[in-house]
Amino acid sequence: MATENKAVITLFGATGDLAKRKLYTALFKLYQKGYLQDHFALLGTSRHPYTDEEFQQVVRDSIKDVEETRKGEAADFSKHFFYKSHDVTKPEHYTILKKRIEELDKQFGTEGNRLFYMSMAPQFFGTIAMNLKKQDLLSDEGFNRLVIEKPFGRDFDSAKKLNDELSKTFDENQIFRIDHYLGKEMVQNIQALRFGNTIIESLWNNRYIDNIQVTLSEKLGVEERAGYYDNSGALRDMVQNHIMQIVAQLAMEQPVSFTDTDVRVEKIKALRSLRVYTPSEAAANFVRGQYDAGNGTEAYRDADGVAPDSGTETFVAAKLMFDNYRWSGVPFYVRTGKKLADKFTRIDVVFKKPLIDIFADPRHESDQTLNSNVLTIFVEPKSGFAMQLNAKRAGQGFTTQPVDLKYLQSDTDKKESPEPYERLFHDALEGNHTNFASWAEIAYAWKFVDVIRKLWDIEKPQFPNYVPGSMGPAASDELLARDGRQWVYRLNH
Repeated sequence: MATENKAVITLFGATGDLAKRKLYTALFKLYQKGYLQDHFALLGTSRHPYTDEEFQQVVRDSIKDVEETRKGEAADFSKHFFYKSHDVTKPEHYTILKKRIEELDKQFGTEGNRLFYMSMAPQFFGTIAMNLKKQDLLSDEGFNRLVIEKPFGRDFDSAKKLNDELSKTFDENQIFRIDHYLGKEMVQNIQALRFGNTIIESLWNNRYIDNIQVTLSEKLGVEERAGYYDNSGALRDMVQNHIMQIVAQLAMEQPVSFTDTDVRVEKIKALRSLRVYTPSEAAANFVRGQYDAGNGTEAYRDADGVAPDSGTETFVAAKLMFDNYRWSGVPFYVRTGKKLADKFTRIDVVFKKPLIDIFADPRHESDQTLNSNVLTIFVEPKSGFAMQLNAKRAGQGFTTQPVDLKYLQSDTDKKESPEPYERLFHDALEGNHTNFASWAEIAYAWKFVDVIRKLWDIEKPQFPNYVPGSMGPAASDELLARDGRQWVYRLNH
């Protein structure tokens, strides 16, 4: 049975695209499942002048496509939503918010529990947090929690400044930094796969694993995000957060217990052991790209809001190394980019081949070689696992062929799986930090990425250098070829 969560949620940026596309739907699904019932309210704020009734209609419009909505359910849900036009830079506006929150707390019996969600430009995060404290909007009875969206800074210095500002109002255990990839079903399955299966965890080290590959591929371009993206790029937009969080889960040691505190400890230890490159090492181990025109697509530099000589990367590939006992000598290859062959996220764990390949013995008169065993975690759009093994090919003679042992989530299981924002909203209401990034994790990630960013900022790239519909620039393949390896996922393979 679902346990009801009680809280007044104050949403800064309530009329934004994220709120309309993701947040209201996530809350509605929690409402349908009983995690939110009678004792919650959401107070939306932004500069837009809405009445409560107009805002409730926005919410109903946002959730109209949710399947299996019972009659009257959307209307009942939207009655928990209220609105106040608000300028986050004006302290006197917080006095009005405080009064409204206190009224909603009494009306809905939320027992003083308050969750503040910042879904707006990061430069206002510190201002909001300061005023929440100065204008006395924090509860003395229930919990006070702060949920914030990325980006969390542009480099280590700006991230630290932001964290210091937030820390003046909220303790670390009250801050929930969203990374929606941590809400994905198969990313959460990494720990179940590793620590729930002796056959996997016993091989999860440099004695048996040759390399690990992480691919976050996007088929679309920058679309309406061009203005933001041209000031960010793939390194900041994808590598520093999503990829580093996935890699930390792949590299971490087994926690003492499956609690948010112990999981975070091991992720932090893993990121501490990630080798921070010198500039020359960064140049050798990182590849960047920008897509050209082709296959019916305009070049990145021709998109609205992008400078015609932009040096912003839309693709990154890299080789990461961990300097610890478990992973010494094992490269983690990562890549992400826009306008690639397809949209998917996958993790490929490539195991070492047998020391002696008896099937390649010349006396067998065969030039065959064994394939590496590969464990693939399909994150999206399909969800599941596959293990590639070597087996005898049916028929006379003795030749081997790769075969897959595969599990994919059924449509029913997918339907039952919460969407990332639904899961993360629930975890924040529960006070569970397992699937949120800690400040220490973000700090180590930025320190690693800053070396690459500073190098790229002083070197003029040879852009554009890959065609839409490909898997990135040729240098991405060459990065692995130098080590005698190749990407598991390749076009026409």
